[in-house]
Amino acid sequence: MTTVTTRTVTYPADGLTMVGHLALPAGADRRPAVLIGPEGMGLSDVERRRADALAELGYVALAFDLHGGRYRGDPAEMLDRCMPLLANPGRMRGIGRAALDVLRAEPRTDPDRIAAIGYGTGGAIVLELGRDGVDLRAIGTVNALTTGRPGEAARIRCPVWAGVGSEDPIMPAGQRDAFAAEMQAAGVDWRLVVYGGALHAFHHPPVDHPVVPGVGYHPRHAQRAWRDIVGLLAECLPVRE
Repeated sequence: MTTVTTRTVTYPADGLTMVGHLALPAGADRRPAVLIGPEGMGLSDVERRRADALAELGYVALAFDLHGGRYRGDPAEMLDRCMPLLANPGRMRGIGRAALDVLRAEPRTDPDRIAAIGYGTGGAIVLELGRDGVDLRAIGTVNALTTGRPGEAARIRCPVWAGVGSEDPIMPAGQRDAFAAEMQAAGVDWRLVVYGGALHAFHHPPVDHPVVPGVGYHPRHAQRAWRDIVGLLAECLPVRE
């Protein structure tokens, strides 16, 4: 098994001190890198393990923070923080760019070969990085079919992959259609995978606290969505040994 090195990184963003999780593959050479955005609850061991798994595959990976080192397990508290954030593209871009700066500054990172993936709120943030014209090799999102300000999707310069559950009440069919129309009108190389029978956050293992309605784990589709994201990275950001 490849030796992975991990460490905590702190950095300022959105008026907070963010606490991210950086995972490095074995070796000392520069590698392609992946930014990972968490669900609205915030950075947890789920995203940390994903960063570690990507480092096992040879990527430098940074799972970024949303809430200044806090995990917002209370649904009302999470929504109070996330809903204004999701309504403010500038704030989302600021959080994403701050994390991206940390990732680019890592000596192991090839700064010209970076992708971004995200889930829920973290997925909305990485999409906003694309709409802001950030140079990324790929964008992958789950549960984040957010649309942006008119015309800004034309700034996206890389393939976009999006996954969503067919029974997700937070990202229903109308939202799927709006996202697809935005991507298509902007000429983006986009894909949308609808996982049959899955709810919102279907990729996230069960948690020991209340969740918003419409959330549910689907183990089989969770594995499929992860394979699809790894496939996106293999296509757009291959690791060169």
